[in-house]
Amino acid sequence: MAKVLVVTSGKGGVGKTTSTAAIGAALALNGENVCVVDFDVGLRNLDLVMGAERRVVYDLINVVQGDAKLNQALIRDKRLDTLSLLAASQTRDKDALSPEGVARVVGELRERFDWVICDSPAGIERGATMAMRHADMAIVVTNPEVSSVRDSDRIIGLLDSKTIRAERGEHMEKYLLLTRYDPARAERGEMLKTEDVLEILSIPLLGIIPESQAVLSASNLGAPVTISNPDSAPSRAYIDAARRLMGIEVPIKVPVERRGIFGSLFGRRVA
Repeated sequence: MAKVLVVTSGKGGVGKTTSTAAIGAALALNGENVCVVDFDVGLRNLDLVMGAERRVVYDLINVVQGDAKLNQALIRDKRLDTLSLLAASQTRDKDALSPEGVARVVGELRERFDWVICDSPAGIERGATMAMRHADMAIVVTNPEVSSVRDSDRIIGLLDSKTIRAERGEHMEKYLLLTRYDPARAERGEMLKTEDVLEILSIPLLGIIPESQAVLSASNLGAPVTISNPDSAPSRAYIDAARRLMGIEVPIKVPVERRGIFGSLFGRRVA
């Protein structure tokens, strides 16, 4: 039975889709059977990042509405046999996501995979709440900026109120993934430091993804950075984050500009 993980944020452009692809691929590289699902109906970018845009025939809406079977819509990655994609529709809107249909599809995915990773649209509207509805755990993706952190705080509130787990009074594991972190800018006060973000959001830290051209290059190549550039700093950070999700203890390291190397993060809540 799969763990359903939602990757979410309040603000757009923080790196949810690239993080979904990178972590999904990293879990698959660790032997897990993974499906990444694009809930951003109407925009559809996960297939681009996965390099599968020309292979999409049926999508999430087709399966939700019963026009196609799950087998017809799932796209297996050509590089990793244990990684699959369920793409979003580019021509429909989020109102096409019926609660009953989403529940059925997520139930089917649970039976087939070890991990179901839902790439949520930004914000608090229908698409986002549908993406998080059936989640067992959540990754809140945040940039070290005041507006991004404030919006993430709102998302944490939704995770604690609008999910099935919340309605049952059950605890949902929530983790912070800090993306586009630049230690030099943090030292100059041009962005929030890691400890500032942790103090505001008060959820365990899953990982810190440094600002890097490697992430953009990977997206343009149509490959998760954990596949296209496994030795890059963001790739190593994503791989470590995936291992933490699997329950493996991996120390979290914060980029420290003044030393030019990674400095360990002590005395903070980490996954």
